[in-house]
Amino acid sequence: MALKHSKFRNSGILFELLVRQTTADLLENKDSKSVKILKKYFTNTELAKEYSLYNSFINSPMLSTSKAEMFIHTLVEEYKKLDYEKLKKEKYNLIREIKNSYDLDNFFKAKIDNYKPYASIYIVLESQNIKGNLNQVVTSKVNMLEHISKTNVKEKSTSTAIMEEFMNEDKEIRLLAYKILVEKFNKKYVGLSKDQKDVLKEYINNISDTKNLKIYLNKRLTEIKKQLLEMSTTVKDQVTAIKLKEVVKFIKPIHENEAIKDETVSTLLQYYDLINEIKSVD
Repeated sequence: MALKHSKFRNSGILFELLVRQTTADLLENKDSKSVKILKKYFTNTELAKEYSLYNSFINSPMLSTSKAEMFIHTLVEEYKKLDYEKLKKEKYNLIREIKNSYDLDNFFKAKIDNYKPYASIYIVLESQNIKGNLNQVVTSKVNMLEHISKTNVKEKSTSTAIMEEFMNEDKEIRLLAYKILVEKFNKKYVGLSKDQKDVLKEYINNISDTKNLKIYLNKRLTEIKKQLLEMSTTVKDQVTAIKLKEVVKFIKPIHENEAIKDETVSTLLQYYDLINEIKSVD
C-alpha cells in the first residue's frame, strides 16, 4: 500500500504556512491568531520535536552522500523516540484550530518551494509507523539524499559510495562502526542458534568473496548432511526417520559456477531449525 503525502499532517509545511499567515496578518494590521497557534503547538510539544527534525533536514548544510545517509538515519532514530499517538492527536487539534481561524482552502493553496523534500521526509518518517510501498520509501530517501548532498544520487551506486568512504575512515571509526553493527545484529537475531548466527555473519562478511563463502557454505552443508543422516538412524519415530532421509537427498553442494543466492543461505538456516527441533523432541 502506498503512503500518501498529506500537507495537513506535514509539520514542516504546517509551520511554514503558519509563519506566512502571521506575516500576512501583521502586514494587514490584524490580530494574528496564527501567532498563538504557533506558540501553542510548536513549543514543548511532540509536534515541536517532529518539526525540529523537518527543520534540521530542510536547512541541512551540504554533506557527502555517506554523511547524508548517516544524517537521515539519525533523523529516523530520533523520530522513533516520539510519542506517535500524542503526535497524531496534536496534529488533529492543530488542523481543527486552523480551520476555526482561517479558510482551509486559502490557507493551504500557497506554493511551497521545498515541497518535494518536505514530502520525501514525510514518507520516510511515516513509514516507521505505517507500512508503505518499499519503492516509494526508497525513492523518497533518495530524494532526501539529493537534497542534502545537492547532487543527483543514483540508487544503485549509493551503497558503493558509502562503502568507499567508510573504508577511507580511520581504523578506530571503522572498528566502532563494526562493533555497533554486530550489536544490532545480535539484538535483531536474538532468536537464532549459534550455528545460524555464524552462518549469517560469514555470509555478511564474505558476500563479495564468493570463493571463500562457497567453501564455507559447502562445509556447513556437509556437516548438516552428516548430522541428519546420523539422526535418521537414531530417531525413535520411523516416519520422521524416513522424512529425514528424504531431506538429506536434497542437500547438495554449491557448484563452482553456481551463484550464491539468499535462498541458499535461508535453506541452510532452515536445516539448522530442523536439527534443533529434532533434538528438542527426541
